[in-house]
Amino acid sequence: MSVMKLFDLTGKVALVTGGSRGLGLQMAEALGEMGAKVAITARRQGELEEAAAHLRSRNIEVLPIVGDLSQFDTIPGLVEQVVERFGDIDILVNNAGTTWGAPAEDYPADGWNKVMRLNVDALFFLTQEVGRRCMIPRRAGKIINIASIAGLRGSQRMQTIAYNTSKGAVVNFTRALAAEWGKYNINVNAICPGFFPSKMSRGVLEKIAEEAIAATPLGRLGGEEDLKGAVVYFASEASRHVTGQYLAVDGGTSIA
Repeated sequence: MSVMKLFDLTGKVALVTGGSRGLGLQMAEALGEMGAKVAITARRQGELEEAAAHLRSRNIEVLPIVGDLSQFDTIPGLVEQVVERFGDIDILVNNAGTTWGAPAEDYPADGWNKVMRLNVDALFFLTQEVGRRCMIPRRAGKIINIASIAGLRGSQRMQTIAYNTSKGAVVNFTRALAAEWGKYNINVNAICPGFFPSKMSRGVLEKIAEEAIAATPLGRLGGEEDLKGAVVYFASEASRHVTGQYLAVDGGTSIA
């Protein structure tokens, strides 16, 4: 098989959560550019429709689905909508997430529970549903969990202990599920982005953007194209012998 063919996603179906903006939209665009049909989910219909229009302008077939993954009982219906439209799900990108900032000693239970419910619990229940419904029966699938370099270390200034903890959980969830589902020929990997400008990171970057750039060997924040190669690699046959791994896309921040 040629290298070009290894990366080709023609005929595949991808579900990208949190796909209406930022990193999720960037990854949905990348998968669509490589030939996949893409379903994107988010809570806000206006943002979803704008994202869908953007993807369609690039000749990408897209299904926007309004939904709140933290409402676990809606997950089977969401998966059903994708299957009804496209027939199956070959690629799952677990990107939806949230954060909450407060010192650890003052961290509210509501904030902790909100972060864990979406970043860990919903990620598991959606993955379980897609696996049982689409991937395990066919003995094939690609699951890509969006963790963070925040899940690989602590931080004195960010004050996002629930977020860091949840993303550490995502990294080890990736390893554990890869070990269990390898027998089904399902690849499970994670991407750990560094600092990318986004709505969710805005508050943190307002405080530490200069510091973050100075601590990054490549000397800049992540950009609008910087996750595309990583997500296509993990979604394609190019990574067929790679599972249970995380890839830091951070300009070198995690090794500096």
